[in-house]
Amino acid sequence: MDDFGRRLLQRLVRRTPAQALKATLGKWERLTVAQRQSVDFTQPKVAVMEQLVAIFEENGWTVKHITELEMINYMENANRGMWHAFQMTDPKDDANAVEMMQFKEQFKSHLSELVRHVSVKIKKHTDEALWIRIAWGDSYSPPNHLKPTYVVHHLQTPYVFVTSLNSKQKPFLVQALILSTGYQGIKDANLSGQKLTAIRDLLMKQYQQIFPSKYNSPLTEKNETVSNPHIEREQSEHASKRLQMACEAFGDGIVPQLQTAVYKLETKFRGDANTNRTMTKREGPFRCLVKFASTNLLESFRECASSGIASTPVSPLLSSITLKGRNYFVVTENGLPSSQT
Repeated sequence: MDDFGRRLLQRLVRRTPAQALKATLGKWERLTVAQRQSVDFTQPKVAVMEQLVAIFEENGWTVKHITELEMINYMENANRGMWHAFQMTDPKDDANAVEMMQFKEQFKSHLSELVRHVSVKIKKHTDEALWIRIAWGDSYSPPNHLKPTYVVHHLQTPYVFVTSLNSKQKPFLVQALILSTGYQGIKDANLSGQKLTAIRDLLMKQYQQIFPSKYNSPLTEKNETVSNPHIEREQSEHASKRLQMACEAFGDGIVPQLQTAVYKLETKFRGDANTNRTMTKREGPFRCLVKFASTNLLESFRECASSGIASTPVSPLLSSITLKGRNYFVVTENGLPSSQT
């Protein structure tokens, strides 16, 4: 194995927890049972690395095989890095008829025409998503496997999720996707996050939604405690209605684990002219950025609304996250969020 192969394998071992690496090697299915059992994952990473290098050299495996292993590792541990969602637009008549082999052949062909030196691997995941690993080069340098771009696309849908893509590479990826999928355009979905599953589920509505017309009576708490006879009936009804409206806005049960929501404000400053004359006399809009962050933002919003910490009905500024499947908004003078184009 050459020095570059060792660097690539070393990075993979260093960035992956021991048990996750063990599981990845099992799913790779290239190692024999004896080879897998010979690797002691309780050792320091340096020792694990040397054992794997010896096995790779024994089998004559190269960078091609290491990138194959890395791709499986990404697919099984997708909630890392920063993922950005895109939505393809203007579908042609055959957009929903594109099959996997057709897409693979066309995407590789188109991207190779656009970029002289590029390495592309495409693999189908268990959830039917196509995972694409792209190592970019240019006219003068070979593909850089240390800085790959990962793309996830569900066929027969207009959605694409991308991580580690720079502005120079973006036009090539966009053009290859358009030519291979039967769509005529692509736009930023204004949705991003570190957890691929969260932004995918939010954008594709793959979570339990509550609709106002579905229930004739308010929802009740799932973990209902013994009622206190001294609590007034009116307060109980208000609590149930708050829970109903919170679930309508942010979903019921387990919700996508979104971590941030950003609002870019472009509104006129409103305040007491006597206390802040400088701001009230401004002719242009007042601009600032508001960011909400949590380990599970939708669950936090739902809890605030249902408990009465936040007012109900829920503000469209917050309910638009699930309604529109976005977490980046521009708030203009009318007070309602619009997409940033």
